Amino acid sequence: MTVPRLGKMKRDGERITMVTAYDATFARLFDEAGIDVLLVGDSLGMVVQGQTSTLPVTVDEVIYHCRAVARGTRRAHVVGDMPFLSWQVSEEEALRNAGRFLSEGGAQAVKLEGGVDAAPTIERIVHAGIPVMAHVGLTPQSVHAMGGFRVQGKTEAAAERVLRDARAVADAGAYALVLEGIPSDLAQRITEAVAIPTIGIGAGPHCDGQVLVCYDLLGLTPDLKPRFVKHYAEFFEEGVAAARRYRDEVRAGAFPSEEHGFGEVKKSETTPKSGLSLVQRARTAYGPKG
Repeated sequence: MTVPRLGKMKRDGERITMVTAYDATFARLFDEAGIDVLLVGDSLGMVVQGQTSTLPVTVDEVIYHCRAVARGTRRAHVVGDMPFLSWQVSEEEALRNAGRFLSEGGAQAVKLEGGVDAAPTIERIVHAGIPVMAHVGLTPQSVHAMGGFRVQGKTEAAAERVLRDARAVADAGAYALVLEGIPSDLAQRITEAVAIPTIGIGAGPHCDGQVLVCYDLLGLTPDLKPRFVKHYAEFFEEGVAAARRYRDEVRAGAFPSEEHGFGEVKKSETTPKSGLSLVQRARTAYGPKG
């Protein structure tokens, strides 16, 4: 799955699927399921590290997880998420960090949050040959400036700002655009206004594709279920039940059984039929000095 292929999917009206992944096992699972794009998101700060936001995540941490995901992927397009302050300080630092995602992390592209203000940086990175996926609307790295995780673009003026952001990053050369936490009709306007694929999360059904955090998709976040999330499995409940069965069998002595072992040690022949030990036989054959 490549950048040109994703663009063709929009033109052909074929919906794009994207899921976050953070390790090789989950990457293989989604890759074999035929998911188009695997995003190594800075959301790992919340779902993997237990942080309250994505802000503490570092470049080195995302690159570490990128390497793992890349190893477990054969078909899907792998995107590394540029974390807080990895691109905002300067265009030079942004380019250097973006390059690390490809050279060290094995990603095929990077994603960064921001609209009009991010456009010059996106253009600089793209000019260096690094594909950039943009992200507008609700941008989690700006959670404090937004006053929390709030839907964006709810008024006409706010909607126009989001639309300007979308056009700016598309014009800067982004090859795809994540639309998060915006009204469905605004997402439809943006999808029709830009030539690049739009991938929604909490943006309604009119985008060119959809993305979910894998832990949400699989039901691994039982205490957190935003309105836009759908659980396609309940891995948390199933995992708890499996762990309880394991606990009960170990305590009862039912596991491990003989079938889970490696049998008995084979007894080796230490005493020859002659009744002499190997050392004694050697001395007999070669003399005391032998």
